[in-house]
Amino acid sequence: MSEQSMPKVFVIGSPISHSKSPLIHNHWIKQKQLLGIYEKIEVLPQNLKSFIRDFAQEGFIGGNVTIPHKEAVLEHVDVIHPTAQRLSAANTLWLEEGKIHADNTDGYGFLANLDQNSPGWDQGSLSKKALILGAGGASRPIIDGLLDRGFDITITNRTAARTESLVDLFHTLGRGERVQMAQWQDRQVHLGDASLLVNTTSLGMTNQPPLEMDLKDLSASCLVTDIVYNPLKTELLLQAEQRGNPTVDGLGMLLHQAVPGFEKWFGTRPVVDNILREIILAA
Repeated sequence: MSEQSMPKVFVIGSPISHSKSPLIHNHWIKQKQLLGIYEKIEVLPQNLKSFIRDFAQEGFIGGNVTIPHKEAVLEHVDVIHPTAQRLSAANTLWLEEGKIHADNTDGYGFLANLDQNSPGWDQGSLSKKALILGAGGASRPIIDGLLDRGFDITITNRTAARTESLVDLFHTLGRGERVQMAQWQDRQVHLGDASLLVNTTSLGMTNQPPLEMDLKDLSASCLVTDIVYNPLKTELLLQAEQRGNPTVDGLGMLLHQAVPGFEKWFGTRPVVDNILREIILAA
């Protein structure tokens, strides 16, 4: 089969050169001996509508959407699935009976990463309380997923107005009774109650300011996770490890969020394993 007639899948964004998604999906395509190719395409905001409208004619069967298009893309699709509807953002598109479907798999990816790397993490504690650091776009699907698992959520962010806005969003969605805010300067106070601590900020990432967090008041059983994966072990995770807390790094979220889309496009469910982790880490 020629490349022109081969099923094609995309990831679009602007910029897009940094995306690791082609490494993930092309590995699975090769591993499963499928015909297909996954490619990254820079699409400027002013060209988003025409790209989405025409991608099927260009031979694409679907794709992923990243910054800055996750919210705007919903204006140009036919069917918005419930999670994407709640979050007002999509990262996965596919064709079904001639219609463009959109969903958001980021929350799924977050939960699946914890399920794989810390089995039973949401079962053992009498208190299911999560402290979420950060109120940006990355935190929304994580909070949404944790609410599905029965957690009470405390959100804290450097900019209080963003925290208030996020809490208001979940109230508007009818999910706000288990979501509250805390001031950033009071974040230490809430550590003692937490059975899960999640950093969704860029603090601690390579070339970013450090996340200043003293874990001395953290419960010994509290699971600590960081969606940052460069470095793979952030200072937050290292500090938690030194205390003996269970930890999960952020790379698995990137890998697991890719699973549902691949299954939609190719009809077979891929596996997130150490081979794939090593491919991404080597890159």
